[in-house]
Amino acid sequence: MKKIIFYLLVVTTFYNAQNMSQNGFRSLFSDYKAVNLGDAITIIVVESSEASNAAQKSTGRESDIGFGLSGGLDDTALPNVDLDLGSRNDFKGSGSAKTAGMVRTKLSALIDSVLANDLVRIKGSRKIVVNDEEQMITIKGLVRTSDISSDNMVYSYNISEAEIIFQSDGQIKSMQDPGWLTKIFHWLF
Repeated sequence: MKKIIFYLLVVTTFYNAQNMSQNGFRSLFSDYKAVNLGDAITIIVVESSEASNAAQKSTGRESDIGFGLSGGLDDTALPNVDLDLGSRNDFKGSGSAKTAGMVRTKLSALIDSVLANDLVRIKGSRKIVVNDEEQMITIKGLVRTSDISSDNMVYSYNISEAEIIFQSDGQIKSMQDPGWLTKIFHWLF
Protein backbone atom coordinates (compact mmCIF):
# COMPACT_ATOMS: atom_id res chain seq x y z
CA MET A 1 0.00 0.00 0.00
CA LYS A 2 2.85 2.38 0.80
CA LYS A 3 4.39 1.73 -2.61
CA ILE A 4 1.15 2.56 -4.40
CA ILE A 5 0.81 5.85 -2.51
CA PHE A 6 4.45 6.68 -3.27
CA TYR A 7 3.94 5.99 -7.01
CA LEU A 8 0.77 8.08 -7.05
CA LEU A 9 2.65 10.97 -5.40
CA VAL A 10 5.50 10.74 -7.93
CA VAL A 11 3.10 10.59 -10.90
CA THR A 12 1.00 13.55 -9.71
CA THR A 13 4.17 15.55 -8.99
CA PHE A 14 5.45 15.07 -12.54
CA TYR A 15 2.02 15.70 -13.97
CA ASN A 16 1.59 19.03 -12.13
CA ALA A 17 5.24 20.09 -12.40
CA GLN A 18 6.08 23.44 -13.92
CA ASN A 19 7.95 23.49 -17.19
CA MET A 20 11.17 25.44 -16.47
CA SER A 21 11.79 26.12 -20.16
CA GLN A 22 8.81 28.52 -20.11
CA ASN A 23 10.34 30.60 -17.34
CA GLY A 24 13.98 30.05 -18.27
CA PHE A 25 14.52 33.67 -19.33
CA ARG A 26 13.36 35.04 -15.98
CA SER A 27 15.62 35.40 -13.00
CA LEU A 28 14.80 33.50 -9.82
CA PHE A 29 16.31 36.28 -7.70
CA SER A 30 14.93 39.52 -9.17
CA ASP A 31 11.65 40.97 -10.36
CA TYR A 32 10.61 40.64 -13.98
CA LYS A 33 11.73 43.63 -16.04
CA ALA A 34 9.75 44.57 -19.15
CA VAL A 35 12.10 44.27 -22.12
CA ASN A 36 10.22 41.96 -24.48
CA LEU A 37 7.73 42.58 -27.25
CA GLY A 38 4.26 43.24 -25.84
CA ASP A 39 5.41 43.94 -22.27
CA ALA A 40 3.75 46.85 -20.49
CA ILE A 41 5.66 49.70 -18.89
CA THR A 42 4.47 52.76 -16.99
CA ILE A 43 5.60 56.15 -18.25
CA ILE A 44 5.79 59.05 -15.85
CA VAL A 45 5.31 62.14 -18.00
CA VAL A 46 7.01 65.16 -16.47
CA GLU A 47 7.37 67.76 -19.20
CA SER A 48 7.84 71.48 -18.78
CA SER A 49 8.61 74.02 -21.48
CA GLU A 50 9.01 77.75 -21.58
CA ALA A 51 9.92 80.02 -24.48
CA SER A 52 9.95 83.74 -25.05
CA ASN A 53 10.72 85.90 -28.04
CA ALA A 54 10.80 89.68 -28.43
CA ALA A 55 11.44 91.82 -31.49
CA GLN A 56 11.50 95.53 -32.09
CA LYS A 57 12.07 97.40 -35.33
CA SER A 58 12.16 101.03 -36.25
CA THR A 59 12.79 102.42 -39.71
CA GLY A 60 12.51 105.87 -41.21
CA ARG A 61 12.97 107.59 -44.53
CA GLU A 62 12.73 111.21 -45.39
CA SER A 63 13.23 113.07 -48.66
CA ASP A 64 12.72 116.70 -49.63
CA ILE A 65 12.88 118.29 -53.06
CA GLY A 66 12.89 122.04 -53.37
CA PHE A 67 12.91 124.29 -56.36
CA GLY A 68 12.93 128.03 -56.38
CA LEU A 69 12.98 130.49 -59.28
CA SER A 70 12.96 134.21 -59.26
CA GLY A 71 14.22 136.81 -61.64
CA GLY A 72 13.44 139.80 -63.67
CA LEU A 73 13.98 141.41 -67.07
CA ASP A 74 14.67 145.12 -67.32
CA ASP A 75 12.43 146.89 -64.92
CA THR A 76 9.74 144.30 -65.26
CA ALA A 77 9.74 141.77 -62.48
CA LEU A 78 8.71 138.30 -63.41
CA PRO A 79 6.63 136.47 -60.90
CA ASN A 80 8.48 134.28 -58.48
CA VAL A 81 7.99 130.56 -58.90
CA ASP A 82 8.55 128.20 -55.96
CA LEU A 83 8.13 124.43 -56.04
CA ASP A 84 8.55 122.26 -52.97
CA LEU A 85 7.94 118.52 -52.76
CA GLY A 86 8.23 116.50 -49.57
CA SER A 87 7.94 112.89 -48.57
CA ARG A 88 8.15 111.15 -45.23
CA ASN A 89 7.82 107.49 -44.35
CA ASP A 90 8.12 106.17 -40.79
CA PHE A 91 7.56 102.69 -39.43
CA LYS A 92 7.78 101.46 -35.88
CA GLY A 93 6.86 97.98 -34.90
CA SER A 94 7.34 95.69 -31.95
CA GLY A 95 6.15 92.30 -30.93
CA SER A 96 6.66 89.73 -28.25
CA ALA A 97 5.57 86.21 -27.58
CA LYS A 98 5.81 84.08 -24.47
CA THR A 99 4.62 80.53 -24.05
CA ALA A 100 4.79 78.13 -21.15
CA GLY A 101 3.42 74.65 -20.71
CA MET A 102 3.51 71.80 -18.23
CA VAL A 103 2.23 68.25 -18.44
CA ARG A 104 2.35 65.79 -15.55
CA THR A 105 0.68 62.41 -15.80
CA LYS A 106 1.24 58.65 -15.75
CA LEU A 107 0.22 56.30 -18.51
CA SER A 108 0.96 52.79 -19.60
CA ALA A 109 2.57 51.85 -22.87
CA LEU A 110 3.43 48.64 -24.64
CA ILE A 111 6.78 47.66 -26.08
CA ASP A 112 6.12 47.83 -29.80
CA SER A 113 9.44 46.45 -31.03
CA VAL A 114 12.79 45.39 -29.64
CA LEU A 115 15.88 46.71 -31.40
CA ALA A 116 19.27 45.02 -31.48
CA ASN A 117 21.15 47.82 -29.70
CA ASP A 118 19.41 47.44 -26.30
CA LEU A 119 16.60 49.84 -27.25
CA VAL A 120 12.86 49.23 -27.24
CA ARG A 121 10.23 51.21 -29.11
CA ILE A 122 7.21 52.06 -26.97
CA LYS A 123 3.75 53.27 -27.84
CA GLY A 124 0.81 54.11 -25.63
CA SER A 125 -2.22 56.35 -25.28
CA ARG A 126 -4.88 57.32 -22.79
CA LYS A 127 -8.26 58.89 -23.46
CA ILE A 128 -10.14 60.64 -20.68
CA VAL A 129 -13.67 62.03 -21.09
CA VAL A 130 -15.20 64.19 -18.35
CA ASN A 131 -18.42 66.17 -18.96
CA ASP A 132 -18.12 65.89 -22.75
CA GLU A 133 -14.52 67.18 -22.61
CA GLU A 134 -12.22 64.68 -24.24
CA GLN A 135 -8.49 64.61 -23.51
CA MET A 136 -6.20 62.31 -25.44
CA ILE A 137 -2.57 61.70 -24.47
CA THR A 138 -0.40 59.77 -26.92
CA ILE A 139 3.26 58.92 -26.41
CA LYS A 140 5.81 57.02 -28.45
CA GLY A 141 9.58 56.86 -28.73
CA LEU A 142 12.71 54.84 -27.96
CA VAL A 143 13.79 53.75 -24.49
CA ARG A 144 17.04 52.17 -23.35
CA THR A 145 16.34 49.03 -21.37
CA SER A 146 18.74 50.28 -18.69
CA ASP A 147 16.45 53.30 -18.13
CA ILE A 148 13.51 51.04 -17.25
CA SER A 149 13.42 50.70 -13.47
CA SER A 150 12.87 47.45 -11.65
CA ASP A 151 9.18 48.30 -11.19
CA ASN A 152 8.85 48.80 -15.00
CA MET A 153 8.63 52.60 -14.91
CA VAL A 154 10.42 55.14 -17.09
CA TYR A 155 10.44 58.94 -17.02
CA SER A 156 9.45 60.80 -20.17
CA TYR A 157 12.75 62.67 -20.28
CA ASN A 158 14.52 59.30 -20.76
CA ILE A 159 12.60 58.66 -23.99
CA SER A 160 14.57 59.56 -27.10
CA GLU A 161 12.76 60.63 -30.26
CA ALA A 162 9.81 61.20 -27.93
CA GLU A 163 6.53 62.28 -29.42
CA ILE A 164 4.11 63.36 -26.72
CA ILE A 165 0.77 64.65 -27.98
CA PHE A 166 -1.77 66.16 -25.61
CA GLN A 167 -5.04 66.94 -27.39
CA SER A 168 -8.25 68.33 -26.01
CA ASP A 169 -11.64 68.53 -27.66
CA GLY A 170 -15.05 69.60 -26.45
CA GLN A 171 -17.07 72.62 -25.35
CA ILE A 172 -14.14 74.54 -23.86
CA LYS A 173 -11.98 74.11 -26.97
CA SER A 174 -14.78 75.23 -29.26
CA MET A 175 -15.28 78.37 -27.15
CA GLN A 176 -11.58 79.25 -27.48
CA ASP A 177 -11.61 79.14 -31.28
CA PRO A 178 -12.66 82.30 -33.15
CA GLY A 179 -16.01 82.29 -34.94
CA TRP A 180 -16.38 81.89 -38.69
CA LEU A 181 -17.10 85.61 -39.24
CA THR A 182 -13.88 86.55 -37.42
CA LYS A 183 -11.96 84.03 -39.51
CA ILE A 184 -13.33 85.59 -42.72
CA PHE A 185 -12.32 89.11 -41.60
CA HIS A 186 -8.85 87.88 -40.69
CA TRP A 187 -8.56 86.23 -44.09
CA LEU A 188 -9.67 89.36 -45.91
CA PHE A 189 -7.66 91.86 -43.92
